Amino acid sequence: MKCIKIHKSDSVAVAVESLKKDETVLVNSERITLQNDIPAGHKFALKDIPKNENIIKYAYPIGHAKCDIKKGEHIHTHNTKSNLAGVLEYEYTPDFKEVEKQAPRTFMGYKRPDGKVGIRNEIWIIPTVGCVNSIVREIEAQSQKFKTQNIDGIYSYNHPYGCSQLGDDMNMTLKYLSGLIRHPNAAAVLVVGLGCENGNIAELKKLLGEYDEARVKFIVSQDFENEIAEGVKIIEELSKIADTYKREECKASELVIGLKCGGSDGFSGITANPLLGSLSDKIIGMGGSAVLTEVPEMFGAETILMNRCRTEGEFNKTVDLINNFKKYFMRYGEKVDENPSPGNKEGGITTLEDKALGCTQKCGTAPVEDVLSYGECVKKKGLSLLQAPGNDLVAANALAASGAQLILFTTGRGTPFGCPVPTAKISSNSALAQKKRFWIDFNAGQLLENKTMSELTDEFFDFVLKLASGEITAKAEKLDKHELAIFKDGVTL
Repeated sequence: MKCIKIHKSDSVAVAVESLKKDETVLVNSERITLQNDIPAGHKFALKDIPKNENIIKYAYPIGHAKCDIKKGEHIHTHNTKSNLAGVLEYEYTPDFKEVEKQAPRTFMGYKRPDGKVGIRNEIWIIPTVGCVNSIVREIEAQSQKFKTQNIDGIYSYNHPYGCSQLGDDMNMTLKYLSGLIRHPNAAAVLVVGLGCENGNIAELKKLLGEYDEARVKFIVSQDFENEIAEGVKIIEELSKIADTYKREECKASELVIGLKCGGSDGFSGITANPLLGSLSDKIIGMGGSAVLTEVPEMFGAETILMNRCRTEGEFNKTVDLINNFKKYFMRYGEKVDENPSPGNKEGGITTLEDKALGCTQKCGTAPVEDVLSYGECVKKKGLSLLQAPGNDLVAANALAASGAQLILFTTGRGTPFGCPVPTAKISSNSALAQKKRFWIDFNAGQLLENKTMSELTDEFFDFVLKLASGEITAKAEKLDKHELAIFKDGVTL
């Protein structure tokens, strides 16, 4: 197979391998002679497309022709323009179906007193402010002697925020930290503050609300002569609590998976993202949960998600999610149709609509049950949408703070980053999986070779259950995961 037409109504096909000018390819029994070289993952026209006519991929417009485009011609940024505009009005036209019920499956996880389930049993040391980053690192270093066979790790985290922030900007930092403190992958948490910062521990506790005082402890560094010694002493106490947890059989309905893509290519919307969508439906069909974020990468595909909202209330929240993020762009003088990253474009993604229509396939076909603000934890079973940008690190961290125990991250370009929860990388093509085998955990490129979606979904689900049961198969877990990335939208004093 040299090329693929994704939907019968599409006016483009995608090259599965690099194709040459004047080469003739077969697309659904029609022979097309190529007018240009077509790199793998890039698009070419299946018919003459006049100037200003919409270009159709995934059965939806991905933009319009900036000039007349000939049949067989390469379609990309040089001859395509986005259709995206600013704030819009939308009409609720429900269009969803229930996902198919699935036979129950189980994994070996950690049951917490609040009813949640973790897939790791770690101790986290979280700073309220960047000023104490060196302190939490030293507490981590001196506390490794308390790690036991039942404790998966003792980790400190760093970030540059927590002071000199105002209003909603400060609240986002505190909401994010609150989400981490409540996370079920952490058996115990030590929160370290400085004492004079805007986002001090007293302010943090207002947003945190009720918490388990046995597993969550706080230090204000300025209150102690030796805050490092005090921190190490507390970690010793917390390690005794963490050591009491043992893996036990848990239902897959307790899983909360974060859905993320980045460094995409022209295959992401054909292989890796649909594979995540198929898995998401499977987990939701068992009573589990999935979270989709990257709001700017919903632009152009937002009506699909809006019409999948179970209620008009969730529809209205989704409209606000989209329009408020567009207002955020416009407030800073940025265009809402800002093109994908250079890596995305090199991989064959032309417009933000092109990216979005592939991106949103990660959430399968399930109805949208809830819409979450940044830092808000998952409250309902099924599919939730989460407010966060497309930036890989910020979005993945937002998913972690929302309660996702693991993140499934698709990529056509490859990336090594990790975040506080296991972040498994799924390649969209086999070449990447072979080249970056120390980054990639699972190869969705097999869908272009010899695997059906059903076969690969079953294989992928087995992989996810092993990951949830403690296998360190997420390559990013073996690398550094100490840096937090927090969404910022405001003035720094």
